[in-house]
Amino acid sequence: MSTKEPSTDSRASRSSLDRQNPLQVIHVIGNFMRIWSVYALYHHLSKEGDSVILFVFCCLVPASMIFLLLQRPWKGRPLPNSQVVPTIINGAIMALYFILWGKGLLSCGPLFTLLAEYAGAVLGVLSALFYGRKVSIWKKASGLLAMLAAFYFLSIGWATRTYSPFYNIGTEPFAQAKQSLGFKEMLVPILAGILSALRRVMSRRVSLKNQLKRRLHAITVASATCFLFPVAMWDTILGSESNSIATLQFMSWAYLSMVFFGIVFIYYIDNVAEERLHLVFSSPRHLMVTAGCIILMEISYKMDFSLLGFLICSTVLAFGIFEATTLERSRSSVDAQEISDGNFENHIQMSSLPS
Repeated sequence: MSTKEPSTDSRASRSSLDRQNPLQVIHVIGNFMRIWSVYALYHHLSKEGDSVILFVFCCLVPASMIFLLLQRPWKGRPLPNSQVVPTIINGAIMALYFILWGKGLLSCGPLFTLLAEYAGAVLGVLSALFYGRKVSIWKKASGLLAMLAAFYFLSIGWATRTYSPFYNIGTEPFAQAKQSLGFKEMLVPILAGILSALRRVMSRRVSLKNQLKRRLHAITVASATCFLFPVAMWDTILGSESNSIATLQFMSWAYLSMVFFGIVFIYYIDNVAEERLHLVFSSPRHLMVTAGCIILMEISYKMDFSLLGFLICSTVLAFGIFEATTLERSRSSVDAQEISDGNFENHIQMSSLPS
């Protein structure tokens, strides 16, 4: 018996890896398409001058319809008010997130905006304080300081060829030079990243099962669309750069890619990564995939980009996330299994806040 157990375990591990490899490929492709849609949106808004809030609202309208048609929250077991009301509140958080995210995208560019989405990892520090968990406060503090340092290096242009203090190999021209970011510009996408993490936390704590989680997400997106409607109309009436909804190009790649890949497809990709690969959003592994996609997009669009500076900033940010989510990382696999099995109510101190 003892001689057969190692071979059995090795075969089980190999079969598990064989099952995960296609899912990892799908996860990388899904994130690449989502990041491509962000770059397409940024260049479209920069060139056409459309209102970012109005554009995002017009993207949320068909996305909410797709989610409602796929999940049909009005069918099946009735949803109690104890879950619907927090879900609607979560929709307001999502609407505020899209406002800040869009404003940050125009002012800071796609590179900083995409990396700022990982600022939600700071909630891992708050989870240790609020829940009184016995963790090394120095690890949390060092992680927080590393994240702040990474965002500071990005804000002063370390990831750009114009302001990078490192030697850059290559003389190929880039489309436009970036300016160093100020504190206000940097704060907007960071707040959007924290709101995004808070939205994920609320959706995880309200839902009990994966199927219920998807039904509630459809309600969240629909409520976010309703909350964003008056803001988009107000932004249009006040005379933003886009004075009419007729100027929006609904059949452009920026619009279609944002709807399908930036909102709809990426939600299911993240669910698969969390449930099957035990890979949460605010994790160094997820950041590694995002960094690789950003490098490809920056080179493809000939942006003002420094590869060495970007690698240093993303490495420091990954180290900060690693230290800030030390406790939660060890529980992620258990929490994902409990959520998928529907044992949410039996585990009070469950998933990591930043995931």
